[in-house]
Formats: sequence, structure tokens, C-alpha cells
Amino acid sequence: MLSRRAMKVDSSGIRKVFELAAKLENPVNFSIGQPDFDVPEAAKDAAIEAIKKGLNRYTLTQGIGELREKVLGYIAKTRGRNYRADEVVITSGVSGGLFLALISILDPGDEVVFFDPYFVMYKHLINLLEGKPVIVDTYPDFRVREEALRKAVSKKTKAILVNSPSNPSGYVYSKEDIAVIVKVAKEKNILVISDEIYDGFVYDGQFDSPSSLYDNVMVLGGFSKTYAMTGWRLGYALGPAEIIASMIKLQQYSFVCAPAPFQYAAAMSLELDTEDNRKNYRTKRDIIYNGLKDNFDIVKPAGAFYMFPRLKKGNATDFVEMAIREQVLIIPGNVFSEKDTNFRISFATTEEALRRGIDILNRVAVEYYAKVKG
Repeated sequence: MLSRRAMKVDSSGIRKVFELAAKLENPVNFSIGQPDFDVPEAAKDAAIEAIKKGLNRYTLTQGIGELREKVLGYIAKTRGRNYRADEVVITSGVSGGLFLALISILDPGDEVVFFDPYFVMYKHLINLLEGKPVIVDTYPDFRVREEALRKAVSKKTKAILVNSPSNPSGYVYSKEDIAVIVKVAKEKNILVISDEIYDGFVYDGQFDSPSSLYDNVMVLGGFSKTYAMTGWRLGYALGPAEIIASMIKLQQYSFVCAPAPFQYAAAMSLELDTEDNRKNYRTKRDIIYNGLKDNFDIVKPAGAFYMFPRLKKGNATDFVEMAIREQVLIIPGNVFSEKDTNFRISFATTEEALRRGIDILNRVAVEYYAKVKG
């Protein structure tokens, strides 16, 4: 009874981890990809005020003018790129923006290039829309290599999809990485879709966006991570006017509009100072990196709140099952990759949980390595 399209999409491997962990009473949860702090009080108050004022009806499909103006100003300030009013749309989360962007540009058989490891949604959304995922290996250090990218690009390439800071690795693309992507994209005027949802969590150096170097870029961003609004489902997209117009049209027949009262709260949130949260997460990054680096091969994450340790031997699926039996929830790397050598940790939790999890993972690693040949 199911369509071929639906059959192309697998259930999330993260869901499978939750099923394995269902009977655990007090696990260390390194699996959840959302902040462990709450929405800022000022944003809550703004949402409540909007609800009480009766601002609960449909908004313009493209979002309220106040929020779109604030997003344009934020991108101009942080990216040095001035988009026009007809180049921005408010979406139902970054996932909603990505879906609308892809459905606007892809015909069956069209290709989208992205980098391994990758956010779990990319591959499945492209398959759902009958496009072809073309995956570029960036192991072991997650850097973008020009030769590998060039080999991946073809006449059917409609977009290069970038995620920095990265989920699952926490890798932040360097100026050199961005320059390579832009160089290859410019040669054939290929759209770059830049998923920048973790831009509020950069710990070392600065955040660089391809939008500062190239006109044909679709920037996807949102409020779920920086402001802990994961359940509010608010994002934005900025890019070429023709694609944005298509996204607005398609949003009319799908999401209709982003949640109304939360748009008013998000507009004021862009003015809030979130530096303390960033500093707190940098401390947590350092705790878990220093705690695990001896037993795993780790590229120290420079952003987001994830780490993607590599096992010294064996496979991640077996290791993860062993770790879950010992009360630590982590995600096997093959959920985010064509490989099964790494696993994802989210360090968006308490320092107490971090230290408890570090002790368990190090103990499990010693036991696991002793069982594995090679």
C-alpha cells in the first residue's frame, strides 16, 4: 500500500537507540540534539503577550514583516551580506526550509552533493524527492578536499549542501573549506545551500558563511538551538528571489505559515545576548574532549554541541549497544555516515552527567577493545 517514495526513507537510527534504551531507569543521555537550557524568559513573555493579544491566526505565508526585517538585519550584521525583502521567508524550522528549498529545485534524478558525515535528514529528504544524494568523504579530519568535491559534481548537480557548524561532528568549516566549495560552485553557478542552525555555538575562531563570498547561496537558519526553541518550529531561509518565491508558494500548500505567536517572540530574541550559553557549552566541550581523547580518536569540535569520536578498532554499532547496556545513550555513526567507525555524542547536558558518562565510556572502551581483534 505504501508509495515507492515512502519506502525509500528508513526510520531514524536515533529512534532505534531510543527503543534500545526504553527500559533504562537513569541513563546518561548523550543522544538528544537539543539545548539543556530553556527559552529565554523575555522570549517566553513575548510569546505569551502575543497569544493574549490574539495574535494566533495565520500570518502571511512568508512570515510577519517584523521578523523578516530582523532576520535581514541579523544576516547583514553577522555575514556581511545584504539580502532584499523578497529574498527571505520564515519557515517551520530549518527542516521545513530545507524541504521547501529542495522541492523547489529538484526534479527526479537531479543530484545534491553533501559531505560525509552528514545530518541524518539530508540523504532521506533527497531520496524522498526522487533526487540522487552524492556523498563526499571527508574522513578522517572532516576537511573539504577540492579534488574529491570536483569528482562529485556533474551536469546533474543542482546544489551543494553544507552544514557548519556540523551535526554530527561539531566541525566548523575553515575559510579554506568555504573557499573550495565556493570555487567549485562558482564555476558552474551551482546553488550552495548552507545549513547554519548552529551559528550561535562557535568556540574557536570565527564562523564563516559561503554567503559572504558567493551570490548563489541559500542560507538556512533558525531559533531552535541558540534560543532553545526546538518545539516552537521557527526557521528562516534567505536566497535567490526566484527560489524564495517558489518556497513561499509551496509553503502555502504545506506548512501554510510558521507558528504565529512564536514569530513575534523570535523577532525580539535576535536582540538577546546568548554569550553565557556559548561559554558554558565551550566548557562542556572541553570537559568531554579532555575526558575521552585518550581512548578515542577525536577531531576536537569547534562548534555546535556534538562530538564524533572514532573507535580505535571495531565498529560503532556494536560499541553503542554495549554502551547503552551500561547506561550511556549515544548514536552510532552510520546514522550520519556511510561508515560505521564513529559515534555521536551530544554534550548538551549537565557537567555531572558528562563526568559520569566519560567514566562509563572509557571503561566500556577498554572492555570493547579487549574483545575486538586487530
